[in-house]
Amino acid sequence: MAELNVKTPSSRVVGLFLGVNYVIKRLYYITKSVLRIIFRHPVTGTCIIPIFADGRIVLARRHDTGRWALPGGMVEWGEEIATTVRRELREETGLELVRISRLVGVYSHPDRDPRVHSICVVVEAEVQGEIQIQDEQEISEVEAFNPNDLPLVGLSYDNGKQLKNYLDGLTILA
Repeated sequence: MAELNVKTPSSRVVGLFLGVNYVIKRLYYITKSVLRIIFRHPVTGTCIIPIFADGRIVLARRHDTGRWALPGGMVEWGEEIATTVRRELREETGLELVRISRLVGVYSHPDRDPRVHSICVVVEAEVQGEIQIQDEQEISEVEAFNPNDLPLVGLSYDNGKQLKNYLDGLTILA
C-alpha cells in the first residue's frame, strides 16, 4: 500500500520553523565572519612629522587625551597613504603638504593605540602655510616647535617614540 504524505498544520509549522532556524544560523555565521574580518584585523593610519622650511616641527594638542601629538589619522576606504597624509595634515593643522620627505617608520605593536589595534605609517613631510585648526572637535591647539624645544615626554599614544626615532635619524619597523 502506498503511504500518503499528508502534511498536517503542525508539521508545516515545524518545517517552517526549521527553515527559519537554518536561515538565522546561516546569517549568524556570516555576520560573525564579517565582524571577525572587520574587527580582528588592524586598521591602517598615518602620523605626520610636519616640518617647516625653518626646521620647526608642528604638533597638535588632542581633545581626547589633552596631550600633544603628531597630526594624523586613519586611512579611509579607497584612499592612498599619501592622500591620507595630505587630508589629515590639512584637517588638523590647516597646513599644506609640499612633499613627503621620507618614511620614518611603520609601527604595529597591538598596544600602541588604546582605542584599536592599528598600524601607523609615520612620514616626515615638508609643509607650508599658516597654522589654522580645521577640526576643532579633535584638536584644541597647534604649535610649531624648534626641535630642541619639543615636548618628547607625555605625548599621545606612541608619538614620543616616533619623534625620538625621527630625531635619531632611524627608520623603524616595529
